[in-house]
Amino acid sequence: MSSKQIIQVINPNTSLAMTETIGAAARAVAAENTEIIAVCPAQGVPSIEGHFDEAIAAIGVLEQIKAGREQGVSGHVIACFGDPGLLAARELAQGPVVGIAEAAMHMATLVATRFSIVTTLPRTLIIARHLLQQYGFEHHCAALHAIDLPVLALEDGSGKAQEKVRQRCIQSIREDGCGAIVLGCGGMADLAQELTRELGVPVIDGVTAAVKMVESLLALGLSTSKHGDLDYPIRKKLSGQFERLN
Repeated sequence: MSSKQIIQVINPNTSLAMTETIGAAARAVAAENTEIIAVCPAQGVPSIEGHFDEAIAAIGVLEQIKAGREQGVSGHVIACFGDPGLLAARELAQGPVVGIAEAAMHMATLVATRFSIVTTLPRTLIIARHLLQQYGFEHHCAALHAIDLPVLALEDGSGKAQEKVRQRCIQSIREDGCGAIVLGCGGMADLAQELTRELGVPVIDGVTAAVKMVESLLALGLSTSKHGDLDYPIRKKLSGQFERLN
């Protein structure tokens, strides 16, 4: 890769602090010719911790995809572990779109036969299970764990959530028979490298994994297929609050 490329990293919640964390992690691994633009919606939910939150966040994701496409970005990352609106985003986008859950799971299977997932609230575990089934990684996952703290605890400055992630990763390695850990929240993006060094096993963050996957797709000249169901949305007039997506 030689020419400059722009990857839009979308934090689907409205937390500016988390957007900064995600953007910094993405820039740390990006190639020299890759520019990272980290964005979040102006309206929506401050954190994503359930199906309701994901449904609201998906609209913000699509708005950012539309804006990024108009700005001529090369590709997109959806930086929430639920991958909200992923297939709809692929319909709307011109460049490749990768979700951080699918990226992390793919990467984990390349370096280990089984992985465990460490995420935030217990209620989100079912969402992770659904994604494992959807992406075909159910038999690769040894276990799923929650630290039982909300997403925004990762940004409160206390370090409590980060320590709980660390302890849960240690426990997973001891008890699950897994060879790798997948971090199940975009807000954990800055923890992976340190935990990998400390624990001696691959600890995978989906934000950085997704950035490298988008770069690889771009290097290979590959983008989302527009043949079939991921073709651009059928043109129709949207009304009300959705007019901005026209």
